Amino acid sequence: MSIETLRRPLAAGELETLVGTEVGVSSWHLIDQARIDAFAEVTQDHQFIHVDPERAAETPFGGTIAHGFLTLSLLSAMGVEAQPKIEGATMGINYGFEKVRFLAPVKVGSRLRGRFVLARLTRPKPQEVDIVWQSTVEIEGSKRPALVAEWLNRFYLDGEVGTSC
Repeated sequence: MSIETLRRPLAAGELETLVGTEVGVSSWHLIDQARIDAFAEVTQDHQFIHVDPERAAETPFGGTIAHGFLTLSLLSAMGVEAQPKIEGATMGINYGFEKVRFLAPVKVGSRLRGRFVLARLTRPKPQEVDIVWQSTVEIEGSKRPALVAEWLNRFYLDGEVGTSC
């Protein structure tokens, strides 16, 4: 399928033909200290490696790094940008993760983007679509990704579209 096809909402049957295919790449997202500090405040995770640039400079990282869960949480924004829309979807939810691995630290000032492969698609009920995305968060200029994850989403379809797919 062409990139233009992926920009329009796809019926569940069309999506099934894309299993095993990379379906999208997000834009770059800057990880600056303000974002790291805001995440630390919300999650109450104030470990010095994230929020104290002077102390963190003395570590092997040479400065602060993003929380792994901050990087993971950006999958939502990246997915909205890069994953195909599902025709007739009235709601989508995070269903969980089969596997998450943090492979490289994300240093302050880095830029990240998400890359998504549609790994599996199932239809537990006529008006539901479960998708497993093989998700990779890349660090600009790095050979190693920040993380890889098998991300599960469930989409609920309206009655007309859900029964015709």
